[in-house]
Amino acid sequence: MSLMVGEHSAGPIRRIARSLLMEWGMAALTDATELALTELVANVVRHVPDRRCTLLILRRPDGVRVEVTDGSTELPEQRPRFPLDSESGRGLHLVGAVTDKWGVCPAPGEGKTVWFQCEVRPEADDEGAPV
Repeated sequence: MSLMVGEHSAGPIRRIARSLLMEWGMAALTDATELALTELVANVVRHVPDRRCTLLILRRPDGVRVEVTDGSTELPEQRPRFPLDSESGRGLHLVGAVTDKWGVCPAPGEGKTVWFQCEVRPEADDEGAPV
Protein backbone atom coordinates (compact mmCIF):
# COMPACT_ATOMS: atom_id res chain seq x y z
CA MET A 1 0.00 0.00 0.00
CA SER A 2 1.28 3.47 -0.85
CA LEU A 3 0.24 5.91 1.85
CA MET A 4 0.56 9.47 3.05
CA VAL A 5 0.37 9.15 6.82
CA GLY A 6 -0.63 11.61 9.51
CA GLU A 7 -1.15 11.63 13.25
CA HIS A 8 -4.39 9.61 13.01
CA SER A 9 -3.23 7.02 10.46
CA ALA A 10 -2.05 4.37 12.91
CA GLY A 11 -5.56 3.22 13.90
CA PRO A 12 -6.79 2.34 10.39
CA ILE A 13 -3.42 0.76 9.54
CA ARG A 14 -3.59 -1.39 12.71
CA ARG A 15 -7.08 -2.56 11.69
CA ILE A 16 -5.76 -3.65 8.29
CA ALA A 17 -2.92 -5.59 9.91
CA ARG A 18 -5.29 -7.17 12.45
CA SER A 19 -7.69 -8.22 9.69
CA LEU A 20 -4.91 -9.90 7.72
CA LEU A 21 -3.51 -11.68 10.77
CA MET A 22 -6.98 -13.01 11.68
CA GLU A 23 -7.55 -14.17 8.10
CA TRP A 24 -4.19 -15.95 8.13
CA GLY A 25 -4.85 -17.66 11.49
CA MET A 26 -2.12 -15.67 13.25
CA ALA A 27 -4.19 -13.85 15.88
CA ALA A 28 -1.46 -14.48 18.47
CA LEU A 29 0.78 -12.02 16.59
CA THR A 30 -1.74 -9.17 16.62
CA ASP A 31 -0.56 -7.23 19.68
CA ALA A 32 3.13 -7.27 18.78
CA THR A 33 2.48 -6.51 15.11
CA GLU A 34 0.15 -3.62 15.88
CA LEU A 35 2.53 -2.04 18.40
CA ALA A 36 5.60 -2.33 16.17
CA LEU A 37 3.69 -1.11 13.11
CA THR A 38 2.39 1.90 15.06
CA GLU A 39 5.96 2.84 15.99
CA LEU A 40 7.20 2.61 12.41
CA VAL A 41 4.30 4.72 11.10
CA ALA A 42 4.88 7.27 13.89
CA ASN A 43 8.51 7.53 12.78
CA VAL A 44 7.39 8.35 9.23
CA VAL A 45 5.05 11.05 10.59
CA ARG A 46 7.83 12.56 12.73
CA HIS A 47 10.87 12.22 10.49
CA VAL A 48 9.83 12.06 6.81
CA PRO A 49 9.02 15.53 5.40
CA ASP A 50 6.40 14.40 2.86
CA ARG A 51 5.01 11.67 5.16
CA ARG A 52 4.77 9.24 2.25
CA CYS A 53 5.52 5.57 2.73
CA THR A 54 4.84 2.16 1.33
CA LEU A 55 3.55 -0.54 3.66
CA LEU A 56 4.02 -4.22 2.91
CA ILE A 57 2.59 -6.93 5.16
CA LEU A 58 3.86 -10.35 4.12
CA ARG A 59 2.55 -13.70 5.27
CA ARG A 60 5.38 -16.12 5.91
CA PRO A 61 5.28 -19.82 6.81
CA ASP A 62 6.61 -18.98 10.28
CA GLY A 63 4.76 -15.69 10.88
CA VAL A 64 4.57 -12.22 9.41
CA ARG A 65 7.03 -9.67 8.03
CA VAL A 66 6.12 -5.99 7.88
CA GLU A 67 8.07 -3.43 5.84
CA VAL A 68 7.66 0.34 5.86
CA THR A 69 9.59 2.08 3.09
CA ASP A 70 9.98 5.85 2.84
CA GLY A 71 11.97 8.32 0.76
CA SER A 72 14.19 9.59 3.58
CA THR A 73 17.81 8.52 3.57
CA GLU A 74 18.07 9.31 7.30
CA LEU A 75 18.44 5.98 9.09
CA PRO A 76 16.58 5.38 12.33
CA GLU A 77 18.71 5.43 15.42
CA GLN A 78 18.18 3.26 18.46
CA ARG A 79 19.58 5.38 21.24
CA PRO A 80 21.46 3.39 23.88
CA ARG A 81 20.35 5.87 26.56
CA PHE A 82 17.76 8.57 26.82
CA PRO A 83 16.59 10.81 29.66
CA LEU A 84 13.82 9.25 31.73
CA ASP A 85 11.64 12.31 31.18
CA SER A 86 12.16 12.24 27.39
CA GLU A 87 8.96 12.10 25.35
CA SER A 88 10.61 10.29 22.45
CA GLY A 89 13.40 7.85 21.69
CA ARG A 90 11.80 4.63 22.93
CA GLY A 91 10.05 3.48 19.75
CA LEU A 92 12.76 1.26 18.32
CA HIS A 93 13.40 -0.21 21.77
CA LEU A 94 9.73 -1.21 21.82
CA VAL A 95 9.97 -2.66 18.32
CA GLY A 96 12.97 -4.73 19.38
CA ALA A 97 11.22 -5.88 22.56
CA VAL A 98 8.00 -7.10 20.95
CA THR A 99 9.28 -8.55 17.65
CA ASP A 100 11.56 -11.46 16.86
CA LYS A 101 13.73 -9.55 14.38
CA TRP A 102 13.89 -6.04 13.00
CA GLY A 103 16.24 -4.00 10.90
CA VAL A 104 16.71 -1.33 8.29
CA CYS A 105 18.09 -1.49 4.77
CA PRO A 106 18.45 0.90 1.85
CA ALA A 107 15.42 0.99 -0.44
CA PRO A 108 15.83 0.63 -4.19
CA GLY A 109 16.56 4.08 -5.55
CA GLU A 110 16.41 6.47 -2.65
CA GLY A 111 15.22 6.00 0.90
CA LYS A 112 15.10 3.12 3.34
CA THR A 113 12.99 0.19 4.46
CA VAL A 114 12.46 -0.47 8.16
CA TRP A 115 11.15 -3.99 8.73
CA PHE A 116 10.25 -6.43 11.47
CA GLN A 117 9.21 -10.04 11.78
CA CYS A 118 6.97 -11.72 14.31
CA GLU A 119 7.09 -15.49 14.43
CA VAL A 120 4.38 -17.94 15.41
CA ARG A 121 5.34 -19.99 18.45
CA PRO A 122 4.39 -23.68 18.44
CA GLU A 123 1.73 -24.44 21.01
CA ALA A 124 2.94 -26.40 24.03
CA ASP A 125 1.20 -28.93 26.24
CA ASP A 126 1.08 -28.65 30.04
CA GLU A 127 4.64 -30.01 30.31
CA GLY A 128 6.14 -27.61 27.78
CA ALA A 129 6.41 -30.07 24.88
CA PRO A 130 5.31 -28.84 21.44
CA VAL A 131 1.83 -30.03 20.47
